[in-house]
Order: sequence, then C-alpha cells, then structure tokens
Amino acid sequence: MPGPVSYTYEYPRPALTVDCVVFGLDDEDLKVLLIRRGVEPFAGRWALPGGFVRMEESLDDAARRELDEEAGIRPNHLEQLYTFGAPGRDPRGRVVTVAYFALVKLSDHVPHAATDARDAAWFSVWDTPKLAFDHVDVLGTALQRLKGKVRYQPIGFELLPPKFTLTQLQRLYEVILERELDKRNFRKKILAMDLLEELDEVEQDVSHRAARLYRFDHKKYKQLEKAGFNFEL
Repeated sequence: MPGPVSYTYEYPRPALTVDCVVFGLDDEDLKVLLIRRGVEPFAGRWALPGGFVRMEESLDDAARRELDEEAGIRPNHLEQLYTFGAPGRDPRGRVVTVAYFALVKLSDHVPHAATDARDAAWFSVWDTPKLAFDHVDVLGTALQRLKGKVRYQPIGFELLPPKFTLTQLQRLYEVILERELDKRNFRKKILAMDLLEELDEVEQDVSHRAARLYRFDHKKYKQLEKAGFNFEL
C-alpha cells in the first residue's frame, strides 16, 4: 500500500488570523471591547482581541477561543463579518484576517486580560484610542454592519438585559443609528410586531415613575420567521 501523499508548495503561504469586534451598550453609549497588546508588534497599543488560527480548529472556534483567552468574554451572538487581506496590514508578514463581530450584555461581561493581552477594557466606539494593525478599518466595517442589520433583524436585543423598558429599547436604536426616533411611532411599530411580552413587573429603585418591563419572545420570533415574517424598523 502506498503511503500518504505529501504535498509541498514552492510559493510562500500567508498566515491566517481572526479578529473580533465585540459591542456592548450602556445607557448612553455603544461600547467596543479592546485589549492592550503585551507583545510585539504594537506592544502597548490597543487592538481588537484576536490571534492566529490553529491547524486543528475552525474559524468560529478560533474566534471564540481568542475572546475567552484574551478577555474572558463568551458571547452568545458571534458572526463572521469580513476578510481583510491587504498586503502590509501586518508587519510580521503576509497575514490575512477573518473578522467577526459579537454582541454582549455589558453587565454580564467584565473583561479581564490574559495570555498575550496586557489589559482589556470597554471604550466608546466614538472615542477609541489609536488602534494597532488595520483595526480601525475592521471596527468601522463592523459598526456599519451593526447599523444596517439592527434594522432588519432583532439582534439589538442581545445588547439589552433580559427585562427592559420601551424607553431602553428605543434608546438602543437611537444610540446605534445616531439619531432621535419619534417615541409614538417607534412604540406603535415595535408593539404591532407582537414580539414583546409585557411583564407584570416595573422598574425598581428609580427616581422617576417606574416603567413597565418587557421581554423579547425569541421562540415566537423564530416561529414567525419560518412563516416569512420580516422584522423591520
């Protein structure tokens, strides 16, 4: 029996990395998770979490591993964004990166740096420090994807606590889309979709009149989606 075929290539091969844009939301601002690099190149510079893909793992697995290892983040929503492969984007050589973007509830994810990250922290997407590599372009692409997708898929609920007010929901869209929305029209449209479960609960420990709490019905949305329902705001 002949042995296994060994393939060799005479031309140089690019390396492969993953980089992750993780968004979170507080009351007034959209945040992005950054890590401070502890190794060269760009040691001490802030960057998106990421790293080289191992031979035995898928791209999705590599992205989740890097987020867990570098910042202790394990997002529920993670999706592939875009491939960045311009020559010279990485001073270590020819490196192609597959970018991902993730959405997390900010209160559930306190980042802590590990492996080759010196620090990890949340920054406003509108006020980030100078980023390593081409990560400013990666972040910009992810932000545009979020702005577009949040209007035709209910991914924004991944940024909210499980129970929220209509004001919090409207504010989420205003922060991401960078514009004010008419309160009456917004509430009429979102409630007409019949995807929010009104709870017999109100806000606690607030200085103003306590507002009713709601919960997004994921199961109902999946059923409607299969029937051809289009989420659009």
